[in-house]
Amino acid sequence: MIVTIASGKGGTGKTTLAVNLALSFGRPVQLLDCDVEAPNDHLFLRPRITASNPAGIPVPRIDPEVCSACGDCAALCQFNALAVLQDRVLVFDELCHGCGGCLLVCPEGAVTEVLRPIGVVERGHAGAVRVVQGRLDVGEPQSPPLIREVIRHADRDGVVLIDAPPGTSCPMINAVRGSDLVLLVTEPTPFGLNDLTLAVEAVRALGLPCAVILNRSDCGDRRVHEYCAAEDIEILLEIPDDRRIAEASTRGECAVDAVPELRPVFERLARRIEEVVADAQPMAMEGVRFRADI
Repeated sequence: MIVTIASGKGGTGKTTLAVNLALSFGRPVQLLDCDVEAPNDHLFLRPRITASNPAGIPVPRIDPEVCSACGDCAALCQFNALAVLQDRVLVFDELCHGCGGCLLVCPEGAVTEVLRPIGVVERGHAGAVRVVQGRLDVGEPQSPPLIREVIRHADRDGVVLIDAPPGTSCPMINAVRGSDLVLLVTEPTPFGLNDLTLAVEAVRALGLPCAVILNRSDCGDRRVHEYCAAEDIEILLEIPDDRRIAEASTRGECAVDAVPELRPVFERLARRIEEVVADAQPMAMEGVRFRADI
């Protein structure tokens, strides 16, 4: 099964949930850190990296001896990565999305492709958790190609957890697409509710089931609960604000290790997630709910 942990904004505790959940299934888990602009899972799990491979986008190269400057490639490109200037075609690599359309439409066969590096994919392990993470090069404007490269390493025969980028734009969409369940992490605040609403709309537009993890649940109001009840979304776990969890995060420690009472809570959450995915049914508010009373 593939479970993606996402959020409508950063700072909700998405990475904290991902690493602690990865340690709670009681069997080997693969954790994919797709927050490639700022991967943080390794700070808690400290994996031993065993492989590192460059990743890139295929961009066109035009043979001026063959090209007739007909403009078919530029007319096709929706991102203005190609432009015809008199008798030659200019290529703007940073605008290219690597679709390969120019290669197909060129009547002279003047287009070839080269790989433009955008980052690296690193693989390793931390105990029973196998880690795959992407690192986007500084200044690189496009993260979705690297996210897709990370997801290509998913072992679909086991448990796969994906730590998605925050927000609801293209990076998040590329990370959650194809998931069996999306866990949306939020807080009981007006900002948390607003961004949760956007995230739910994005996930439902993809036809994916979702559930909510409510972090710092005792620091706000009940409007997130009311929204989830109205939208028939199950809150799988409520985590109250606890200084020990915050202190563990600043030390780079996993909460299930620093706060022993949390481990059985996350283990029950892992079992509930497996039940939900196995049933493949919409989750309802009447389902099992756990609260971390610590």
